[in-house]
Amino acid sequence: MSTTKIKTTQLWGKNKDDLKKQLVDLKTELAQLRTQKVAGGANSKLTKIHDLRKSVARVLTVINATQRSQLRIFYKNKKYLPLDLRPKKTRAMRRRLTKHEASIVSEKQKKRQMHFPQRKYAVKVRWVFI
Repeated sequence: MSTTKIKTTQLWGKNKDDLKKQLVDLKTELAQLRTQKVAGGANSKLTKIHDLRKSVARVLTVINATQRSQLRIFYKNKKYLPLDLRPKKTRAMRRRLTKHEASIVSEKQKKRQMHFPQRKYAVKVRWVFI
């Protein structure tokens, strides 16, 4: 049983099976400490429970982060990304037209621009000296 705090830098090098095994160990130790606390153990158990909870969170964070990075690699050149891997932005920005969609001109609009182009006016400048 390890009651020391787990450093995240130690976890990044481990593979998924080691992380899962460590997670199970931490959870069993946490369950034992909680039963000891209920049975009337010392107050020092509370800090150990706190450290164990944080260690479990660190292990889960590393597992999730590596899984997401592997998914990003898998979906890199695919047409669609899963929703949780897409950039969040705002709802309005996600629904905005893409640059390609905004640049498309319909046939009717092309004809209208061809037959009725924007008029060009030249303005004569008069110099007035006072």
